[in-house]
Amino acid sequence: MCLLALQYQLVPESPVLVAANREEYFDRPSLAPSIQSGKPRVLCGIDQRGGGTWLGVNQNGMFVGICNRATVTPLFGQRSRGLLCLDLLRCGSSRKALEKVQSELSKTRYEGCNIMIADANAGFAIHSEEEHEVVELVEGLNIIGSRNLNDPTDERVAMARRLLTLQTLDSPVKFLAVASKVFARTPTLPGRPSMVVRGNDYGTVSSTLLSLGVKPRDAIYQFSTGAPDQAKYEDYSPLLRDILSRGLREARTKAQRA
Repeated sequence: MCLLALQYQLVPESPVLVAANREEYFDRPSLAPSIQSGKPRVLCGIDQRGGGTWLGVNQNGMFVGICNRATVTPLFGQRSRGLLCLDLLRCGSSRKALEKVQSELSKTRYEGCNIMIADANAGFAIHSEEEHEVVELVEGLNIIGSRNLNDPTDERVAMARRLLTLQTLDSPVKFLAVASKVFARTPTLPGRPSMVVRGNDYGTVSSTLLSLGVKPRDAIYQFSTGAPDQAKYEDYSPLLRDILSRGLREARTKAQRA
């Protein structure tokens, strides 16, 4: 499944604020976030079975996240959805990533997925099954799980929205503080919606909190290697600030040469 919340362009100093829980089979190993080789530089975790990722940021300040999408029947994907996510992170901007994903989905079959792409200038959600649909992100809170963006019939999305809107999240610090508690909400009764999912062989395996701001030095990346109600968030912000600073330097050099 997975659950992804993105507060978009509501806080001027941090137009992209993200909280995400990843659900996967417990016996499917993954690596914690690290800077990937190649350009643009990408900071993301890596799925050790498929080789791709579920969420990441590149040096241009672009975020990409992917969730499994519920479909009536299997689509027998030809390629890992995580590899598609990693491909999109190699794009220079969210608009270029949108062009890339539309081209890729038109020629390669993937299992159903929901993809979120955002930078400071534009943001999109892509619902992909047999066909794909593009939805532009609205200013404010955008939440996606296994159905459509902001689907009011998705009980888990509705719960996340209710809990995240109990306060006005008008700063990155406040958003991350509230989101860290919301996404670490321990499961209650069986069959009830919950932020942390815990089954016998499948459930929440990691959690991410992210703030992308105007200045690289203010960027925040926190990652929990496990369900966040049992594992603490660790700080990967220095890695994020490193690639964002690199991206800013390269952009300035390019502008000077032009």
